[in-house]
Amino acid sequence: MQRKLCSHLAALNHVTPAAEYACAECIAQGDTWVHLRVCQECGHVGCCDDSKNKHATRHYHATQHPVIASAEPGERWLWCFADQSFAEY
Repeated sequence: MQRKLCSHLAALNHVTPAAEYACAECIAQGDTWVHLRVCQECGHVGCCDDSKNKHATRHYHATQHPVIASAEPGERWLWCFADQSFAEY
C-alpha cells in the first residue's frame, strides 16, 4: 500500500538550485558541511542536520519553505518539514 503524499510534496514543481552544490553560508563562515539539501520552493542550497550549522533547517525556519531534496549523488528523496513527511522519487 502506497502512502498518500502530504499536500506540500504533492504540489512540487521542478526547482533549479540557487547555487552550485555548495553551502554558501558555510563557505562564508569558513566552515565545512556533511551533506547538502535543496529547497524545493526557492532553490536555496544548505547543509543538512548532520552538519554543524544545519543551514537547510535554518532556511526552513526563516522562510517556512517546507520541502527539501537531497543534493547527494544517487539519493532521490524529499522531506517536508511542515508535515514531517518523506518521499522517494
